[in-house]
Amino acid sequence: MEDINKKIGLKEKILAEMTSNYANALDKNFELAKKFIRITPEGVIEVLVKDKTSGREQILLYLIGKLYAKEAGLSLTEEVENAELMKELGIPEGSIHPWIKSLKDENKIKPIRRGKKVNHRISINLVEKILEEIDKKINKKEAR
Repeated sequence: MEDINKKIGLKEKILAEMTSNYANALDKNFELAKKFIRITPEGVIEVLVKDKTSGREQILLYLIGKLYAKEAGLSLTEEVENAELMKELGIPEGSIHPWIKSLKDENKIKPIRRGKKVNHRISINLVEKILEEIDKKINKKEAR
């Protein structure tokens, strides 16, 4: 009987303390995210700090924006194709492929196969870290 109580207690503890809630993570980082991202009523992501961030960081911010757009019901998915990134961020094809590859290699974005196409998404658990890194970098540049 004691073993069952330990298991139930552990289950409750895991659910209470180790599970992450998608909406809570976005809500927690909302103020920081809105410093860098806007979403149009049509669900188009606007990266506000293009002039202060690298192409790789712009891709990450765009993918974070897609998470917010999906949560708000302005996008059906948080996944993004290369073509969308190139169009919306103004990144040439020759530049986007190496950046996408390096972000995948560093496990910052996940590839999602859709037939012949590969879409990309960012894990919710990376949102806070990436936003804080970009904020720190921008603040450091502005302090100079």
